[in-house]
Amino acid sequence: MNSSQAMEKLKNIKLFALDMDGTIYLDTTPLDGAIDFCKELYERDMLCYFTNNSSKNPMDYVEKLNKIGFPAERRHIITSGDVTIAHLNKYHNGESVYLLGTKALEDSFREGGIPLSEDAGIVVVGFDMTLTYEKLEKACTLIRNGAKFYSTHPDINCPTKDGFIPDSGAICAAIELSTGVKPRFFGKPNAETVEMLELKSGLSRDNICMVGDRLYTDIALGKKNGMLSILVMTGETTKDMLDAATGDNVPDLVFNRISDIPLSDN
Repeated sequence: MNSSQAMEKLKNIKLFALDMDGTIYLDTTPLDGAIDFCKELYERDMLCYFTNNSSKNPMDYVEKLNKIGFPAERRHIITSGDVTIAHLNKYHNGESVYLLGTKALEDSFREGGIPLSEDAGIVVVGFDMTLTYEKLEKACTLIRNGAKFYSTHPDINCPTKDGFIPDSGAICAAIELSTGVKPRFFGKPNAETVEMLELKSGLSRDNICMVGDRLYTDIALGKKNGMLSILVMTGETTKDMLDAATGDNVPDLVFNRISDIPLSDN
């Protein structure tokens, strides 16, 4: 798809799935023009926030977004944790999980009907900002003994206003190096994410656009799964990274910031 075709496709978008970290804010600081852009989408009923960051649960995000000025209700939020919970309920209903995650993610799993246990046949790694060596050791032992190895999302780093901090993908890399077992990732850029967006919105992927700051998650989600993908240059991706991108990591459209994206008058 060339840029002219992408701009034409943009005119038919009915739902914007927005990444959060690095796309509309950094930590608690809104990026320029992002609040007004999201308010316009909210008024048009075209707004969805999708984050791979599984350190918080959806209501935490509603509270955070509202506090810093963004319009948000529970119906607008989807996280990689939600996608993972849906998969576990569909394919591992009733099976116990050993979770490397924050208390917020633990609460989401319990609310979603996922039994948590120290002795489980499934290990799930999230963005665990409460990670300890004991947790890491336990996860490795279970995986070596045959437990399935899942992760809510593959992000290696999480952007903050002071730089980058290790994310789920970095934790999984340590476990993989120790055990020799590769994880199955959920969240962006995997197909289950698009399926959940379609299910929750009632729209087809042709009418949904993914907007984000990461090539290997946000952009790859769109390119691998038939959605328009838009990159904003306010987070992880540098110009050198963009110039070096190939295949599914090449965005359909690129804007300096989210508020530069034109919205159709339709």
